[in-house]
Amino acid sequence: MEIDTKEELQLILAKRIKKLRIKEGVTQENAYGDTGIHFGRIEQGKRDPSYTTLIKISRYFNLKIEDFFSDGFDGV
Repeated sequence: MEIDTKEELQLILAKRIKKLRIKEGVTQENAYGDTGIHFGRIEQGKRDPSYTTLIKISRYFNLKIEDFFSDGFDGV
């Protein structure tokens, strides 16, 4: 199955970020307070995060950007 719409890709990204946040036991409110990034909008697929935002999220979860994209992006 090929995924090619912006909305589909945003939802895949949203699921990855939410999964990381929950795994670390961090609330959206705490993540926002720590980073200034509105995780709720991203996790709902309403915001397409920029490259710099993805770098900040990766660093927040102590991941290299390549590791961030290594899980949950099969077939993309």
